[in-house]
Amino acid sequence: MITEEQQKTVVVRPAGGLDAVYGIGLVGAWVFYFRRATSMRQRVQAFFKGLFWPGFLVYDVLAFLEKE
Repeated sequence: MITEEQQKTVVVRPAGGLDAVYGIGLVGAWVFYFRRATSMRQRVQAFFKGLFWPGFLVYDVLAFLEKE
């Protein structure tokens, strides 16, 4: 027989500090990319580039480190 204590699920969630960093980076990336967009296509690309800015950052850092 399963008791009530055995059925409880423990959910652990991080403090959320990185959410704020990502949010600030998201807004900054959108400002950066939207200021340079001149056509509708570039604005759509700017939206998605803003969402995925950490991937671009990691890629560029790794490409830079590979050159050394």
